[in-house]
Amino acid sequence: MSVRKRTWSNGDGSQGEAWVAAYTDQKGKRRLRSFDRKREADDYHASVSTELRTGIHVPDSQSVTIAEAGRLWLQSCEANGLERTTLEVYRQHLNHHIVPLIGASRLSRLTLPMVRAFEDRLRIDRSPAMVPKVRGSLGAILADAQERGLVGQNVVRELRKRRRQGGEARADKRRRGGNLKVGVHIPSPNEIRALIHALDGHWRPVLLTAIFTGLRASELRGLRWTDVDLKRAELHVRQRADCHHTIGQPKSAAGERTVPLPPMVVATLRAHRLTCPKGELDLVFPNGKGNVESYRNIIIRGLKPAMVAAGIVDKSGQLRYTGLHSLRHFYASRCINRRVDGGLELPLKVVQARLGHATITLTADCYGHLFPRGDEGAELAAAERAFLGN
Repeated sequence: MSVRKRTWSNGDGSQGEAWVAAYTDQKGKRRLRSFDRKREADDYHASVSTELRTGIHVPDSQSVTIAEAGRLWLQSCEANGLERTTLEVYRQHLNHHIVPLIGASRLSRLTLPMVRAFEDRLRIDRSPAMVPKVRGSLGAILADAQERGLVGQNVVRELRKRRRQGGEARADKRRRGGNLKVGVHIPSPNEIRALIHALDGHWRPVLLTAIFTGLRASELRGLRWTDVDLKRAELHVRQRADCHHTIGQPKSAAGERTVPLPPMVVATLRAHRLTCPKGELDLVFPNGKGNVESYRNIIIRGLKPAMVAAGIVDKSGQLRYTGLHSLRHFYASRCINRRVDGGLELPLKVVQARLGHATITLTADCYGHLFPRGDEGAELAAAERAFLGN
């Protein structure tokens, strides 16, 4: 490889110049690329030299635009059977954020500074939470292109490696207000007791089940009677219903799980089964026609009126918590709390299994701070007495 300066005369008599990086690719073909500055040509020379040694270099002529790579990536996602909702999110990332800003750029010319500039442009008019999601989709596009031989390296992953580990996670936690807190993100035991007393009618079974099983909203909406064993007082999560009311597999392999049912829920479900609308889907919590109930109906007609009746509102009369996920948070906290406080005092690994988290790290990151700590003052005093012999 070589870097040299090239000059020429223009038609108007002016002098033109450029820096040319020349090299021979893996197939023995001579290739050239011009740059305005020597530093750019030297950087390209160094990167291509490394790529040629490792056998991952892809010339510009064999590369494609980011927009085209994104289209191929979406085809791969569809072929792999990703859920319709997930595909729609990926398509929005590509069409609304990636293509308008860098879609015309070739993959082979994408650099770390370009990705950083792309992030900076996203932050101008996108939410802080959206930026890492879109960047993640760009990284997935590059990973798919690598497998197809369209690009030599994934610069998005290289960028993440260069950054301090955990920095973005901590920043995201700060944006969300730190750890999940009882009374802020998690309903307190007293609030849940008031909510249980306020539950009645059609919505009582589904909300009571949500409180005492921690199922995700999609899992509740897709729960079948064949997956509920009232004799053994347990239910099995084997499917879910997405926002389009389509039945599919749980969120992850860990999502398939068995959750025990307390006596109150067993009795409620036994009575509910007698009046539950019948349908081909055999759903436990269907709509009036036996089909998948909409999430919006559960919230607007079920959860919100019950919370208002229970007095779970702030000083301005607004609901303290929104969405069924607050009930899932409560279930997680109840699994963790000490028995003397009305909790189940379960180990972290068991809490992970009950919640259907893919990794124990996810459970620890979300709820690790809720696990009870020993009385450190008393423990230190006892240790001191034992050490000093007092």
